[in-house]
Amino acid sequence: MKKVLFVCLALALSFLSTKTNAQIKIGSFDEESVLGLIPGLQQRADSVLQQYVNDSLRPEYDYELSQYQVKDSTFKVDSPKLNPSVKAIMKKEIATHFYKIQNWNQYQQQRLQQKQEEILLPYKQKVYAALDEIIKEQKYTHVMKSDVFLLAPPLDNLSIKVAQKLKLPLPKDVEDAIRQAQGGGSDKGTPAGGNKPATKPAPKRN
Repeated sequence: MKKVLFVCLALALSFLSTKTNAQIKIGSFDEESVLGLIPGLQQRADSVLQQYVNDSLRPEYDYELSQYQVKDSTFKVDSPKLNPSVKAIMKKEIATHFYKIQNWNQYQQQRLQQKQEEILLPYKQKVYAALDEIIKEQKYTHVMKSDVFLLAPPLDNLSIKVAQKLKLPLPKDVEDAIRQAQGGGSDKGTPAGGNKPATKPAPKRN
C-alpha cells in the first residue's frame, strides 16, 4: 500500500514539475450554495412540486390502485374459465400494478426529483453561464467542488463570484469574510488588524 502511495506521489510531483512555467489557479464551486441565494426560488419550487403531486402523481396512484383492484377481482371470478395465455397476461398486468403500488414512495421520489430538475434547469443555466465567464476571465485552471461557501478562501470561491456576478444577496458572514480577505476591516477607516491607530496627544500649552 505504501509503495502504491509513493508511486502516486511521485507521479503527482512529476506532473507538477512539468507545470512550473504554467500558472495554476484553483477555485471551488458549489451550485446548491448559489441556487440557495436566489430569492423566492425554494418557495416557487415547493409550490410547483406540491401542485405536481396534487394534479399528476396522486391521480396516477389512484388509477393504479383502481386498476389493480378491478383486475384482481375480475381475475378471481373469471380465472376458472380463462385459457392459460389470457391468465398469464392478466397475472402479469395485476403484478405490474401491484409492484408500482408497493413501491410508490420510491417511484414518487424519482418523479419529484425529475420535476425539480426541470424547475431548476433555467436557473442552473444562468449560474453555469456566469461560472464559465468567471473561469475564462480570471483564468482558473482547476475548479473543485465544495459543499459550503467558506470552505475555500473567499477570493478563490467561485460560488461567491458567481453570486456577485448574478447580483444575488450574500450572507453577512460571507461578506465579512470577503472584506477581511481583501484587507478591509469591519469598520470604515479601520485597518484589517483590528484596532484604530492611536492619535498623538495634543501639545501642552504654556
